[in-house]
Amino acid sequence: MSASRLRTVTAVLAASVAVSLALAGCQSKRDDTSTSTKKDKLVFGVAGDAKVMDPALASDGESFRVARQMFEGLVKPEEGGTKIVPSLAESWTPDAAGTTWTFKLKTGVKFHDGTDFNAEAVCTNFNRWYNWSGLMQNQDISSYWQDVFGGFAKNESAELPPSLFKSCTAKDASTVDIALTRVTSKFPAALALPAFSMQSPKALKDFEADKVGGTADNVTYPAYAQEHPVGTGPYKFVKWDHTNKAVELVANDDYYGTKAKIKTLIFKTISDLTARKQALRSGEIQGYDLVAPADVKPLKDEGFNVLPRPAFNILYLAINQSGNPALKDVRVRQAIAYAVNRQAIVDSKYPAGSSVALEFQPPGLDGYNDAVTKYDYNVDKAKQLLADAKATNLKLDFYYPTEVTRPYMPAPKDIFELIAADLAKVGITITPHALKWSPDYLNAVQTGKKHDLHLLGWTGDYADAYNFIGTMFDRQKGEWGFNNPELFAEFKAADTEPDQAKRIEKYKALNAKVMDFLPGVPIAHGPPSIVFGKDVTGVKPSPLTDEKFATAYYTS
Repeated sequence: MSASRLRTVTAVLAASVAVSLALAGCQSKRDDTSTSTKKDKLVFGVAGDAKVMDPALASDGESFRVARQMFEGLVKPEEGGTKIVPSLAESWTPDAAGTTWTFKLKTGVKFHDGTDFNAEAVCTNFNRWYNWSGLMQNQDISSYWQDVFGGFAKNESAELPPSLFKSCTAKDASTVDIALTRVTSKFPAALALPAFSMQSPKALKDFEADKVGGTADNVTYPAYAQEHPVGTGPYKFVKWDHTNKAVELVANDDYYGTKAKIKTLIFKTISDLTARKQALRSGEIQGYDLVAPADVKPLKDEGFNVLPRPAFNILYLAINQSGNPALKDVRVRQAIAYAVNRQAIVDSKYPAGSSVALEFQPPGLDGYNDAVTKYDYNVDKAKQLLADAKATNLKLDFYYPTEVTRPYMPAPKDIFELIAADLAKVGITITPHALKWSPDYLNAVQTGKKHDLHLLGWTGDYADAYNFIGTMFDRQKGEWGFNNPELFAEFKAADTEPDQAKRIEKYKALNAKVMDFLPGVPIAHGPPSIVFGKDVTGVKPSPLTDEKFATAYYTS
């Protein structure tokens, strides 16, 4: 081979090697980028769609799950617990009468739109809620305001009570006074609820946050609640992709506290339990909530991070007394209670550590009463009560939700079928009604009069019995369809009792009275589990489902 030919071949080979090395380098960079992208994003599978992005208008857990990442309140539950600790307020003190509370606020905090959080912003939020009118006073739209504060500046319904809220005064930029009309056990703990998060006054105005339209049965929400929610939290809103059932958030680089470790956070609706598990195993998602009881051990054995929560919830079978007239007879309600084999439901459908519910609050919470009337499974007694009430041919419409699982309700359809079969054994004919969880089911059972029975539940918001039994039974509500002024008055007396020991005794008495009146049947308390990928950690499980994703990170 000639020297010139050798030089040519050598040059070609060198060029080929250079190209190969360059391509390898590019591939390496692509791999690095892929790894980096993975570590910058966490997709979390949720069981149902959020209802709305404005937490003040929400009442469902999936809306609140997203809100907790974007918004903050004056106070919050401690991480992984129920004790109330500072958030946007550094401290709070009541006056001698216990009706005016002074909050000292954090300084230097900004909303996601760059505007200042201060005392004026606090008052803007409180005055917004207090002055709602028209459709905004509907129970399904402003349910948490009504649950905690009662009525409004101008009540438009005789059923609404006077408002607990009186006024908000900005004493200076970092000091605000919130005045109440009476002493209450709910304040300030209730301010930890996502519904009372602080929102940007500018964004509320610019995007017409209160321009809610439609009807009570078919609500249309404004642009703010769909596309422009603005809080102070470690994540901020990017988009809500309704087609792909996903809400995307991005880390707030200007957050005043510890910044989120993962840049992009996506909540993706995967309503089927098995599909959520498969998506985790395939890497499509990096975590999901409401692990099926049978999946807890297998997922742990595979190396996934399964985190059980304490059972701080209640599933109940609600009985609507405004529908079928027979349900006004307490003997019929008692028959339904005796007919349901609650232990069989817990044994077959709930995880280890679950228990049959004897009343409408979990054991261990002050006010729990072991001495309430108990309704053990007894088919013969149920039949006799129906005969005594001349309701032996009872026909009832029974509603249950689809496309969802809840912390207190791991398998809605299965639980419905077990209860329906139990009721059939005592001669009650059931007509089933299956509706999509949001908005169809919630609208139907919380505001309508068509249902006779339905499944629903509650996860506590803070550690006080009133948050369970008071939220459900302290006033007339469409879900239950009864009016009991004596019971409502006793709830008010308990709520306004300033002595904690005496208040707890009143709660015990109320639990006994509720279980005698029997507006529904408490079914179960269950410890739901949340799971993350093998290389994802940092999230602390919360009995309130108040997990903060800003602390999540990849270990590899």
